[in-house]
Amino acid sequence: MEKLPAQMTVIGISKPGGPEVLLPETRSVPTPGPGEILVKVMAAGVNRPDVAQRSGAYPPPPGASDLPGLEIAGEVVALGEGAKKHKLSDKVMSLVAGGGYAQYCIAQDAQAMAVPPSLSILEAGAIPETLMTVWHNVFERGGLKPGETLLIHGGSSGIGTMAIQLAKAFGSKVIVTVGSQEKADACLKLGADRAINYKTEDFVAVVKAETNNVGADLILDMVAGDYVDRNYDAAAVDGRIVQIATLNGPKVSVNIAKVMVKRLTHTGSTLRPRTNADKAAMVAAIEAKVMPLLREGRVKPLMDSSFPLEKAADAHRRMETSAHIGKIVLAV
Repeated sequence: MEKLPAQMTVIGISKPGGPEVLLPETRSVPTPGPGEILVKVMAAGVNRPDVAQRSGAYPPPPGASDLPGLEIAGEVVALGEGAKKHKLSDKVMSLVAGGGYAQYCIAQDAQAMAVPPSLSILEAGAIPETLMTVWHNVFERGGLKPGETLLIHGGSSGIGTMAIQLAKAFGSKVIVTVGSQEKADACLKLGADRAINYKTEDFVAVVKAETNNVGADLILDMVAGDYVDRNYDAAAVDGRIVQIATLNGPKVSVNIAKVMVKRLTHTGSTLRPRTNADKAAMVAAIEAKVMPLLREGRVKPLMDSSFPLEKAADAHRRMETSAHIGKIVLAV
């Protein structure tokens, strides 16, 4: 192993604000503690929570790095006490509680996964946060079963494009909502059965038409706002709605009688505040159930674009236009 430098370049949030507040800083290279590994970052995924954190709306949990970045891929360069899952010079990808926008980043040994040869390191950097979000919310919380219909709002997002592939791989019917023909085409190419342009079509009517008036068994929603009540209309009897973000706002007005009449379940989650034990359990399930699909190349992240670390502001600008299809990553 090369000797580790004492200092590294990171992208910090100089103050809450627009993309321009993301500025390079020099910081000490961190030392991994018990159960931790130090990763020399080669790729860092860019996610909506990073944008929220930058604007001041999503502070990091206590004890986490104040730097943005929730998923990384790279090479293990140091091991903390008791870290046994990975060894030095292994290529890994991992969810992190923060700190991904940097040349070096601490990860939990139990949350890091080996990068399969079928993935490039940039693709690997686009996987952990997205895959864990989809796995937990669609399959663990949402209980999606083969033969059921899944409706995904934001089908062309990083989360949406991963959810399409996994749901299809496990034998479900997939309907997505998108905002353009280009995004619809991308989702259909990934295997979606129907892509609804929400600007020109009513997703409730289309879902009913596509399911013989039964509705969607599971709805993955990152929009909230006025979508919540419409999700209740689009859902099947005994349907489940899983909330993972609130792009149209968290305060909603709903007709709760629809929940009673259809026996709906509306749940939701966020990944960042979950315990390390919870996250390690999700990783173990993913390694058993999803890793074979990644290794065989049946599932891989749809890549939108990559930016050098120091151009993180441009990566955020790209995400905030919502023009992206799939994942945006920083190449370190």
